This record gives sequence, C-alpha cells and structure tokens, in this order.
Amino acid sequence: MEDRTSAEPRMTAPPDDVTSGPPPGVRHHRQPGDGWVECACGRRHWGLHGAAGLLLTRRDAHGRPVAVVLQHRAPWSDQGGTWGLPGGARTPHESAEDAALREAAEEAGIAPSAVRVRGTSVLAHPDWSYTTVLADELAPVEPSATDAESVEVRWVAVEDVDGLALLPAFADAWPDLRRRLWATGDAPSRDGHTPTGGTPGDPSTA
Repeated sequence: MEDRTSAEPRMTAPPDDVTSGPPPGVRHHRQPGDGWVECACGRRHWGLHGAAGLLLTRRDAHGRPVAVVLQHRAPWSDQGGTWGLPGGARTPHESAEDAALREAAEEAGIAPSAVRVRGTSVLAHPDWSYTTVLADELAPVEPSATDAESVEVRWVAVEDVDGLALLPAFADAWPDLRRRLWATGDAPSRDGHTPTGGTPGDPSTA
C-alpha cells in the first residue's frame, strides 16, 4: 500500500529547467540531482533521483510535539509564498535521509548532529519518489534562511501549522504526519519516565 504521508513539492514544471531556477545573481545550491523527471503518472517531478525533506520536531519534557521547522518559499519559486519542509532533490547514490539532512543544512542552517532521525514516510510514483524524514531536535536548533530559496525558515507551533498558506502537497500530507509526530512521542520527561506516545494524546483526534 502506498504511503501518502510525505510532502512532495507539487511543482508545475515550466517549459525548461532554466526558468525554474532563481533569478540571475541569486545564490542557489545546485547539485547533480537537479532536474525534472517525466513520470508515468503523467506529471513532472523535481529531482532526477527523487527528493526528500526534513520534518524536524521540538518536543516538551513529556515527549509531546510542540513545534516543527517550516520553510516559507521564496516568491520566485514554484508555488512561492507557501510553507513547506526544507528539502530538495537527491544526488546520485545519496540516501533519502542524507539528502534531507543535507538540504536542511543548506537551506536552514540545521546541523545534522543536532537532530535525531525517527523514521521516514515515502510517497512512491512509478518513476520517482519523495521521502519525508521525521526527526527530533537533540540540541537547540535556531533555523534561518541561508539561501534565496526561502523568505524565512522558523519554528512553527504544531497548532498553528494549519493556519498557514501551506504548499498543497504538504497540506495534504500534514494530517498524517501530525499523527506520526504523536505516535513517536517517547522522549523522556524530567522525572525520567518514558511516555508510550501514540495518537490518543493528539488534541486533533480528541
């Protein structure tokens, strides 16, 4: 069964790859995986080897998710002005986890050593895939927009995510991703107890 809990950037491809990039002179990370894939599903997807994004979560002392890092996309980008995950195309032979961590470092200044990967969620197409890498904050992270692909990158309270203008694919994926955040909430509390986590604690399911 296809897992549809990822946040694929639904990019509407321009006539050529040149017009999909940033304006001339604007800093942008280019790498060998950049490019469009003509998929058998009838759509074009960004990332010759697939793509990945990082869903980084901050938890309270009881393991409950309180905030996630989101990227406010630059106006020049496809579906500019919307909010989604820092992420992008995978390079050849790069794992989805490595790609998500690399992109988060490039686009948001998030050090891989400051996060703990919890798991992944994959959206598979016939000729392409998008992987959402779910991770928790291990050391204090203060994300920021480090290149022209973002207007800003910041922590957003979990309860405030739905109020933003979300990238349509991320908006579709968010309900399932949010449930997964609660299902993996097993961080130790201050008294040393490890909660069992699970969706019953998610206010959205009450």
